[in-house]
Amino acid sequence: MDLPKAPPAFDATTGPEERHRADRGADIGIGCGLVFVELTALVLIFGLWFLSGFTLDPVETVGTDSLWNYLAAAGGVGVLAVVAAGFAARARAIATVISQGVMAALVCTLVFGGAALQSHEDTLCRDMPSAAGCKGVRSGAGVSGP
Repeated sequence: MDLPKAPPAFDATTGPEERHRADRGADIGIGCGLVFVELTALVLIFGLWFLSGFTLDPVETVGTDSLWNYLAAAGGVGVLAVVAAGFAARARAIATVISQGVMAALVCTLVFGGAALQSHEDTLCRDMPSAAGCKGVRSGAGVSGP
């Protein structure tokens, strides 16, 4: 005759389950892949900004676009880096957390440096519209009259 088995009298485990670290090779591969994708996105964003001021017509003078929209796109890349670092921290993928943290810091530096540069240029062009690099009269610059 088989007797029924009783549940353990005391269970000392905590939490729903024990989580393990991510595989080191996959962690490094994902971290490197994300850095490559993010750097590619940043090169494309700032490359488009650079090309906005490029023309092959020797007669036409062209200034670059305002940097604000491009900085917003770069900020989006930074937000994605922070989100990826959060997911990697939850999975205990240390190399990915470090690489995404470095990318977030790089993007933050680029965005704040670019914002300071564009703000300085906007102030200069507002005060002296004929300064080098200004595109004539900007919309919303407060110019009145004929």
